[in-house]
Amino acid sequence: MYLIHIYKAHLYKTFTLALPVIIGQLGFMMMGVVDSVMVGQLGAVPLAASALGSSITILIFIIGLGNSIAVTPLVAILVGARRFEESETYFKQSLVINFFLSLIICLATFSASFFITAMNQPPDVIPFAESYTRILAFSAIPMMIFQTYKQFIEGYSIMRPAMIVAISANLVNAFSNWVLIYGNLGFPAYGLDGAGYATLISRTFMALVIMFYVVKSTHFVQFDLSLKVKKLNYPVIKKILSLGIPSGFQYFFETGAFVFAIIMVGWIGANEQAAHQIAINLASISFMIAIGISHAGSIRVGNAVGGQNISEIRRSGFIASFLGGAIMMFAGIVFISFNKFLPSLYVNDAAVIEIASVLLIIAAFFQIADGVQAVGIGILRGLTDVKGPTLITFIAYWVIGLPSGYLLAFIFDLGVEGIWIGLSIGLFCSAIFLTLRFNYKSRHPVTI
Repeated sequence: MYLIHIYKAHLYKTFTLALPVIIGQLGFMMMGVVDSVMVGQLGAVPLAASALGSSITILIFIIGLGNSIAVTPLVAILVGARRFEESETYFKQSLVINFFLSLIICLATFSASFFITAMNQPPDVIPFAESYTRILAFSAIPMMIFQTYKQFIEGYSIMRPAMIVAISANLVNAFSNWVLIYGNLGFPAYGLDGAGYATLISRTFMALVIMFYVVKSTHFVQFDLSLKVKKLNYPVIKKILSLGIPSGFQYFFETGAFVFAIIMVGWIGANEQAAHQIAINLASISFMIAIGISHAGSIRVGNAVGGQNISEIRRSGFIASFLGGAIMMFAGIVFISFNKFLPSLYVNDAAVIEIASVLLIIAAFFQIADGVQAVGIGILRGLTDVKGPTLITFIAYWVIGLPSGYLLAFIFDLGVEGIWIGLSIGLFCSAIFLTLRFNYKSRHPVTI
C-alpha cells in the first residue's frame, strides 16, 4: 500500500506539472492547426506550400528550441539542490546564447528559401513556399526571447504563465489570419503570406507578454531578469551549450526526418503532400501532450538529481514514461475512431481526405512509441545526459526510419503509406533504446 501511495503521488505531481505545459504546447500547436485550416480554404496548393515552408522553418528553428530547453533541467537541478542564487546567472547567459542563435536561425531560414527550387517539388507550390518561408524567418527572434523566459520559469516549476500566453496568442493569430489571409477590415488579401505575417505578430506578442510577466513577478523579485546582460560567464555558457547543442540536434534529427519525409511525399504529388500535412498536424497535437509530460519528467528528474536521490530519480522518470505512453494510446484510439472525420475539418477535397484517413491509421499505431521516446529524451535531459540520446535519435530516424520509408514507398510501391510505416519503425527503435538508456543512467546520476 505504501508503494502504491508513492506511485500515485508521483503520477499526480507529474501530471499536475505537465498539464499547464500540455495546454500551452497545444495552444502553440493550435496556431499551426488554425493556419492549416484557414490556408486550406484557399486550396490544396497553398496548403501544400504551407506544409513545405513550415517544415523547412521548423527544421532550422528546432535547433534553437532544443538549445533553449537546456536551461530548464539545469535550473531544476539548482532548485533541487537549493542553490537558488545561481539561477539568475543561468538565465542571463541563456539569454545571450538564445539571442545570437535567433539571428543565426533567421539568416539560415531566409537563405534556405532560395533552395526550395532544388527540392524537386511541384512547380505551382514553390513560389508560395518561398515567400512564406522568408516571412517566417523573422519570427525566430521573438520566439527565442519567449523561450528564454519560458524555460527559466519552468525550471522553478512555474508553468501556467506560458500556458496563458500561448492561449492568448492563439486569439491574436486567428484574428491576424482572418484579417491578412482573406483581406478583411480593409487590408489586402495576402493569402498564404498573410498566415506568415500573422505568425510573426503572434510570436512577438508572446515574447512581450511573458517578458513583462516575469520581470514584474513577485516570484523573482530577488533577481534581475531584464534584457540587460552586464557580463558573460563562460563556464556557464559552456555548460548550457554542452547540454543545449546536443538537445537541439536530438530534435533536429527527429523533426528533420519528418521534414525530409514531406520532401519525399512531394515527389509523389500535391494531394499526398496536403494529406501528409493534415495527418502530421493531427499527430503533432498528440505529440505536444507527450512533450508536456517530457518537460514535467525532466523537471522532476532534475529536482531529484539536485537532491541526489536515486530512488526518486528512477520513479520520476519511469512514471513520466508510463504516463506519456498511456495518454498517447488514447490519442491513437481517437485517430482510428475519427480517421475520416478529422481530415474533413481541413479540406473538402475527397482525394486528400481519403489519403489522410489512411495515414491517421498508421499514426495511431505509433502513438505509444512516440510518447515513450519523447518522454525518454526529457527524463534523460533531466540527468544532463544528451550525447547518447542524440546518437540514438540519429540512428533511429536517419539510419533506420527514413531508409525504411524510402524502400517501402518507392521500391515496394507503397507510396506515402510506406514513408509513414518507415517513420513508425524509427519511432519504435528510439523509444526502446532511450528507455534502456534511462534504466542504466539513472543508477549513476551526476549533478552540476
